[in-house]
Amino acid sequence: MFADALDLFSQIEEPEREELRHLRKELEEANYKYYVLNMPTLSDREFDEKMHRLQDLEALYPDMFDPKSPTQHVGSDLGKKGFEQVKHKYPMLSLANSYSREEIEEWVRKLPSGVEIVCELKYDGLSISLWYEHGVLVKALTRGDGQQGDNVIDNIKTIPSIPWKIERTDIPEFFELRGEVLLPWANFERLNKEREEQEEPLFANPRNAASGTLKLQDPREVARRGLDAYLYYMLGENLPGSTHFERLDTARQWGFHISDAIKVCHSVDEVMAYISYWDTERKNLPVATDGIVLKVNNLAQQEELGYTAKTPRWAIAYKFPAEKQLTLLKEITYQVGRTGVVTPVANLEPVQLSGTMVQRATLHNEDFIKSLDIRPGDKVWVEKGGEIIPKITGRADRTDEGVSGLVVSGFPTTCPECGADLVRVEGEAAWRCPNEAGCPPQIKGKIEHFVSRKAMDIEGLGEETIDLFYQKGLLHNIADIYDLRLEDIAAQERLGEKSAQNILDGIEASKQVPWARVLFALGIRMVGETTAKKIARRYNTIDALQWATVEQLCAIEDVGPQIAENIVKYFEDIRNLEILDRLRKAGLQMEGEAAPEPTSDKLAGLSIVISGTFSHHSRDEYKAMIEANGGKNVGSVSKKTSFILAGESMGPEKRKKAEDLGIKMISEDEFLEML
Repeated sequence: MFADALDLFSQIEEPEREELRHLRKELEEANYKYYVLNMPTLSDREFDEKMHRLQDLEALYPDMFDPKSPTQHVGSDLGKKGFEQVKHKYPMLSLANSYSREEIEEWVRKLPSGVEIVCELKYDGLSISLWYEHGVLVKALTRGDGQQGDNVIDNIKTIPSIPWKIERTDIPEFFELRGEVLLPWANFERLNKEREEQEEPLFANPRNAASGTLKLQDPREVARRGLDAYLYYMLGENLPGSTHFERLDTARQWGFHISDAIKVCHSVDEVMAYISYWDTERKNLPVATDGIVLKVNNLAQQEELGYTAKTPRWAIAYKFPAEKQLTLLKEITYQVGRTGVVTPVANLEPVQLSGTMVQRATLHNEDFIKSLDIRPGDKVWVEKGGEIIPKITGRADRTDEGVSGLVVSGFPTTCPECGADLVRVEGEAAWRCPNEAGCPPQIKGKIEHFVSRKAMDIEGLGEETIDLFYQKGLLHNIADIYDLRLEDIAAQERLGEKSAQNILDGIEASKQVPWARVLFALGIRMVGETTAKKIARRYNTIDALQWATVEQLCAIEDVGPQIAENIVKYFEDIRNLEILDRLRKAGLQMEGEAAPEPTSDKLAGLSIVISGTFSHHSRDEYKAMIEANGGKNVGSVSKKTSFILAGESMGPEKRKKAEDLGIKMISEDEFLEML
C-alpha cells in the first residue's frame, strides 16, 4: 500500500520536474537569442514570469539544483566576432525586476528604518563597464556572462559623451564606471528607415540596435549610427564619497554623462511619486527607458545587505507596463517591396503612444491577420512598450457583427501594383509578386538598393529622382544607370546641368566599387552585405559564381539552402544575365582577390562548425586555420557536418541539434592538437 502511494506521488511530481527542465532549456535559449543574437523571442515580462516560476520549482525540488541553471547566472553576450574577453574586476550582476508597485512598496518597507533610497531612470540599452587608469580609458567591457566581458573599447571611443582621458589631479589611480550604452530615438528611427529601404530586418527596439551596433567590427559604422551613454555607478578603492549619490555627483564633475533625473528619496511616498511622475514624463525623453531603479544610497549599508547569486539585495528595478491603446482599424492596404513581398499595413484612427502619434502599423502577413482575426472596422489594441515599432496585439470583442463597414478582408490574389497573380512559396508566410521586370515598386526598389550607400553609393540618385527617371522612361533596370546622358538628366524638372554632372560623376566613381559590394548591390534575395562579402571571398569572379551549385554555395559560412537556391535562380534568369553583361561592359568590378590557397590538407574534405567562445584564439583566427588546412567553415549543423569546434557558452540550439544528429564536438585544445 505504501509503495502504491509512493508511486502515485511520483506520478504527480513528475510533470512539475519536467516543467522545471523545460523552463531551464527555454530560458537558456531566450538568453542566447536576447544577448547574443539580439533577436528576443520573449518580452521582458514573459521572461521574468517564467524565471520566477523556475525559481519556485527549484525551491520545491532542491535535489534538482544545478549551478548552470538560468536562475544561478546572468545571460551572456560573449562569443561574438572575436573580441578580447576580459575578466571583470567586480562581477556584473543583473537586477531583480518587479512589475508591481505594491512589491516595490514592500521592498522599501523591509529596509532598515531611515535608509535613503536613490531613484534613477532605468535606461533600455546595453550595460558597459569603463576602466580608467591614471585618468585614461583603458578598457570597455560588456556584461558578458557577468564574470567576463568583451572588450569593445574601439567602438566605445566613438561615443562623444564618453571621455577618453580625465585631465584632473584629484582622481584615483584606478576607478570603474558602469552605465548603459543607448541609441537615441532619432538615430534609431533613421537607422531603421535605412534598413527598411534595403529590405533588411528592422531592429525591434533601440536596445537591440545598440547591442548590435556595439559588436560591429568597423568603428566607423559604429560612429555613424550615433550611440550615447548614461553612467550610473562607480567602483574602485579609495573613492570619494560615502554614498552612491555623492559618487555620481563626483563623476558628473569629472565630465561623465550622468542623468539629471536622479533623486534621493526618504519615504515610500516619495518613491511612489517619483515612479508616477516618470511613468508619464519619460515619453518626452530622447532615449528609451523601461522602468525605475531603486538603490540604497549609503555604500556601507549596501555591503551589509549583500548579494544573491545573481542580484544585489540593495537594489531593485520597477518595470513600466507596456503602453497600449484601443483604436479603430480603418482599412488594410498592401505594399509591394523590392523583392516582391506584399506586406499588409493597418491604417488606424490616429492614437498617441509613447510620445508619438501612431496612424499605421504592419500586419506582417496573411497568417498574422488570420491569427488575430481582425478586419476593417474592428477596434484593435496597438502597443509600443519598449519598442518604437507600433504593433497590433489583439482586438476588442465585437459587440455587433453587423455594423457598417465590418467586413471580412481577404488577402489579395493579385499584385496591387501590377495585377500579376501572387505566389506563395512553400515554407514562407509571405505572398510575393513574381513580376520582377514589370512591377513598378520592384523595379524602382532594386534601383534604389543598387545606388544605396552600402552598395554602389551613387550620390544624387535618391528615391524621388529614381521615380522621376522611371516615369520619364530613362530607367527600367540597374544597367540603364550607365546609359544616362547629361542632356537627358539636365532636361528634367528640378535638375540642371550642374546636378546632372554630379550624378554622372557619381556613376563614374561607382565603377571602382569592389566586387563584394557589386554583388550586394545586385539585390539577390537574402544576400545581405555580410553574406555578399563571404561569397565574394570564396568566388572571386562573377563567372565562377555563376556556375556554382547549391551544394557548393552551402559550404560557405552563413549560406543556407534558401540563399543558395536564390543565387542559382538569379543566374538562371536570362534577363539578369543580359543586365550583368551590360554592367560588365560599363566597367563595373566583376572580380576581386582570390581566397588564399590551403597550406595543408589536414582538414581536407571536412565541414566544420564553430560555436562558443575560446581562450587561445579568436573565432576569426580559427576560421582562417580551418581554411588554411583545407577545411570548410559551415554556419549551421547538418548531417554533413564533420565535427563542431565547441568552446564555452556554445549555442544551445546547435548543441541540441548536434546531439540529435550524433555530430562529434571537440574542444579547442583537441582541435589545436589535430593541427
